[in-house]
Amino acid sequence: MAVPKTNHQAASPLAPDWLAVPADLNVLHQPLWAGDVDRNGDGELAIDGIPVSELKRQYGTPLFVLSETDFRERARSFSDAFNNAFADICGGVDVYYAGKSFLCTAVVRWVEEEGLRLDTASGGELAVAARAGIPGADVALHGNNKSDAEIHRALDMKLGRIVVDSLDELQRVARIAENRGEQAKVMLRLTPGVHAHTHEFIATAHEDQKFGLSMAEDTTEQAGLSAAEEAVAAATNYPGIDLLGLHCHIGSQIFEPDGFALAAEKLLRFLAAMQEKYSIVMPELDLGGGYGIAYTPVDTPRPAAEIAEAMAAVVRSTCADLDITSPRISIEPGRAIVGSTTFTLYEVGTLKTVRVDAPAVGTAGTAQTTGTPPENVTHPRRYVSVDGGMSDNARPVLYDADYSAVLASRTSDAAAQLSRVVGKHCESGDIVVRDVYLPEDVAAGDLLAVPGTGAYCWALSSNYNYLARPGVVAVRDGSARLIVRGETEQDLLNRDMGV
Repeated sequence: MAVPKTNHQAASPLAPDWLAVPADLNVLHQPLWAGDVDRNGDGELAIDGIPVSELKRQYGTPLFVLSETDFRERARSFSDAFNNAFADICGGVDVYYAGKSFLCTAVVRWVEEEGLRLDTASGGELAVAARAGIPGADVALHGNNKSDAEIHRALDMKLGRIVVDSLDELQRVARIAENRGEQAKVMLRLTPGVHAHTHEFIATAHEDQKFGLSMAEDTTEQAGLSAAEEAVAAATNYPGIDLLGLHCHIGSQIFEPDGFALAAEKLLRFLAAMQEKYSIVMPELDLGGGYGIAYTPVDTPRPAAEIAEAMAAVVRSTCADLDITSPRISIEPGRAIVGSTTFTLYEVGTLKTVRVDAPAVGTAGTAQTTGTPPENVTHPRRYVSVDGGMSDNARPVLYDADYSAVLASRTSDAAAQLSRVVGKHCESGDIVVRDVYLPEDVAAGDLLAVPGTGAYCWALSSNYNYLARPGVVAVRDGSARLIVRGETEQDLLNRDMGV
């Protein structure tokens, strides 16, 4: 790794307040990267010793590069942290990897080998699980609008749980299971009304959204009953339903444990009330996922152990207060396991610099202190175009998500220049990294690496502008292999029926 140097360069007035000029553009901010990513002796970014130039030569760009070692270590750390924290409460925790973040058969096998279970959200994800050979008892099925075919598949695979999202769906699952002469193992997804400090599109525990059964009273036609309670009452009377317990998910990319703890308390109190009122036992409680990761140097995610201990303390004290035995707890991390394992490798193409009006340095507060409008001057912003874009990372355009980037193919002593990394699609919103300092001498043919792209990048990828979706390479023990083949133009044309 390059030796850090001191950089006293002033920040660009166009940069967001949180973005500082790095002291050394060549040094990696390690929380953003897999543990086996570093610069080699030639200054080139390498993963487990394999330089990015070699990955580019073998597999091309864009390319998702995933550390299998790091994935396994993160999966193990979540399992160990939560099992240790809950050992005295319910004997441990069932950790379900949230497959929607990134799924392929290799990942399913890693999950199973590390002792985790698998959470799926569609028939297609169930098909991947079946192909990988994971036992159905270790698989859950989510989704707010499961088809009859998906419900039948879940029953065919003898899934350990189907997470039911509405009264209508509960009735459908019950009917299908009863007609088959079976019982479906069901958990009810509730919306506990807990505010998650995250983007509104990935906050999922408030009332005004599509997921879950409301815990608010008078949300059904039965006076005084919440939709959640009506579902509990109905489930106890359906012969085709084996009611395992309750589920919630308050959102994604959450850093503070408070929301998880509050949701746990609310669901435990509801569970106790329902068990007493309806003379039933619900042996399981799933507290969802949503644990955040670092996408930029200012992000400060909590360690898994800290989250686990905070949640365990609430479960322990609430169960004692209610004088109930704790249900078996489960959680569903996805991003927190796979997100930081992966970076996307791009090749730089065209570059251009624009001039943008902004207050002169040191004059931004003039209007507040003197009543005189600040003097505007123009400042440079460079656009660095790469050979991918919103087709391999839709999160910036969907959620205004921030990312970081580094020059990967070499080091540079050039000055830092505020840059915007953009894709090659016909959209002005096709932005990969909105604001980042890169060396002034970045040029066509250089390689850039964007860390933190393991979750919801490949999974949300598209063929917009008929770009083929990139492949995914897994690296372990100094060797790389494709775990998802990149598409070719022929793959795209094969679906065109030519009629």
